[in-house]
Amino acid sequence: MTALTRIPDPWEEGLAQGWRVTDAARLTQDLTMRADVVIVGSGAGGGMAAEVLAARGLSVIMIEEGGLKSSRDFHLLEREAYPALYQESAARKTADRGITILQGRTVGGSSTVNWTSSFRTPEATLAWWREQHGLKTLTDAELAPWFTRAEARLGVADWLVEPNANNQVLGRGCRALGIPYGQIRRNVRGCWNLGYCGMGCATNAKQSMLVTTIPAALRQGAHLLTRLRVESLALNAARDQVAALHCLALADDGLRPSGRTVTVQARQVVLSAGAIGTPALLLRSQAPDPHGVLGRRTFLHPVALSGARFKQRVDAFDGAPQTLYSDHFMYTQAIDGPLGYKLEVPPVHPLILSATLSGFGTDHAALMRDLPQLQVMLALVRDGFHPDSQGGVVQLTRDGAPQLDYPLNDVVWDALRRGWLTMAELQFAAGAESVLTVHESARRVGSWREAQRLINALPLESGLARVVSAHVMGGAAMSADERAGVVDHQGRHWQLANLTIIDGSVFPTSVGANPQLSVYAFSLRAAEALAARLGAAGIQQG
Repeated sequence: MTALTRIPDPWEEGLAQGWRVTDAARLTQDLTMRADVVIVGSGAGGGMAAEVLAARGLSVIMIEEGGLKSSRDFHLLEREAYPALYQESAARKTADRGITILQGRTVGGSSTVNWTSSFRTPEATLAWWREQHGLKTLTDAELAPWFTRAEARLGVADWLVEPNANNQVLGRGCRALGIPYGQIRRNVRGCWNLGYCGMGCATNAKQSMLVTTIPAALRQGAHLLTRLRVESLALNAARDQVAALHCLALADDGLRPSGRTVTVQARQVVLSAGAIGTPALLLRSQAPDPHGVLGRRTFLHPVALSGARFKQRVDAFDGAPQTLYSDHFMYTQAIDGPLGYKLEVPPVHPLILSATLSGFGTDHAALMRDLPQLQVMLALVRDGFHPDSQGGVVQLTRDGAPQLDYPLNDVVWDALRRGWLTMAELQFAAGAESVLTVHESARRVGSWREAQRLINALPLESGLARVVSAHVMGGAAMSADERAGVVDHQGRHWQLANLTIIDGSVFPTSVGANPQLSVYAFSLRAAEALAARLGAAGIQQG
């Protein structure tokens, strides 16, 4: 770790040069601020938008609920990373507690803590959006320049390093069974191949918003406020524009309000709070929703997990986390048929593993002792294309906090069971000694035949199956018709003339691939359109 401490931190230099960054936890009085554009959220959507708009000479305020953490704070320790960098300390769950959701809550949002996997939006998904949601302009040809630009900006390229042992299991199993697979492109420059991407990149190799677009926006004069919660949007009398944002400064713990408030007025409001946070803010604000679509059709890519023990060490915590994948089972059915799934490999670190593994007491302890020999595979389910796959609904708890109700119905359970079967077969084909489906009623099995019998008999109940997700999409969907969505194809709100949504909440279904590159490209497209509408003439921040 001594070498890591000598890596230059761009934030130290930038703050010393006068970047405009305000930690709301340090406020001693209430503030009122003005700008051309205020952006709520600093993740993939907000970060891309901030750079584009600030470069056009517009005054930009960025608001982030989480704190500012940079490479000097990233010590590759789970006990530090999860409370500081994730929503609800990496323990956010759906309403019935059946799915654990990993989302970032820090400057850079989930881009600061994701595993760098970069896929363009699949053509099959774009075709569905054109045919079923009327988004006729969303063609490969129209979007290709935006993807190309995003990839160049963020270093998305082939990963030429040999996959770690964890990923090699997927490749070995696919080769043994004749299943096609491929390599995952990553948004990194000069990556050290450490494997701790989910705890913040200590070497600044990950090209997240934290080290790319947000610093670029600050160099152009943008103002970043951290540990500031946007409580509501105040609408004008006609209820067709946002008049102001009412914000609560948070205390040092980043959770409780400190008592100080910030009011922000802007010509244009950009919501980039993510596919749970953006709908929740609009719901708290009682924003116009004449057709009852806000917060609905929120998708997760529900993930099934399968663990395997190998005789040799796997050390699944070491090396680039996701480098191989297979889409073979994503498209084996008609697009609106039984749900398909993408096969990938997650990194395995002890704290998150202990919270996810099934079992209790001595059984659980025995599994944890096997960590060096443990390999884990995941099946990422593509939701939103089947008529019975309507996703979930963002709701508000009694105190106004967001919560996603995502019931696991028959079509999702069917996909999860098929995913468990596929992963077990692949792991045994790759040489596993035993396989453990991550389900409370499962046990270790020593053969593919035994795995088939066990998996086919598992009760499909929320809380027994350990289902997770790191991809939240939808809830404020694009549509060609205001009766079917919240925004148009460029993110413009149908009822609020000065509000644009630029994040993954605009997707009308799940993407069917890790969504970060889709968010980057769509955000660039929406931000450039917004900049053109606003023009270059701005006002000064107050």
